[in-house]
Amino acid sequence: MRQVIIIAIGGAALALAGCATPSARIATSLERYGLDAPRAQCVGDRLQRELSLSQLSRLGKAAQAYREGDTDPGRLTVADLLRVAGEIRDPRIALEVGKAAAGCGVAP
Repeated sequence: MRQVIIIAIGGAALALAGCATPSARIATSLERYGLDAPRAQCVGDRLQRELSLSQLSRLGKAAQAYREGDTDPGRLTVADLLRVAGEIRDPRIALEVGKAAAGCGVAP
């Protein structure tokens, strides 16, 4: 599936204080925007395992800023997601987002 929704990761990352794990929040949000459950869970698991809560929060904030004013805020390609991650001054975030997308079979 081509679509990856950055707003889903953003919203999930900013809402980490709830009782669900970051992985579950990310996966649930991604599913809401059309990513199938196994891939959504895979991306969520990988990002939770490889990124700190601080890194997830920065990714979420960048994601929200990226979507402001977008004419099609309900969709995001892997290329868009990698672009946002690459703008954060933490190369590990971009690396792990790319690895999660590739490792979970989310096509560009």
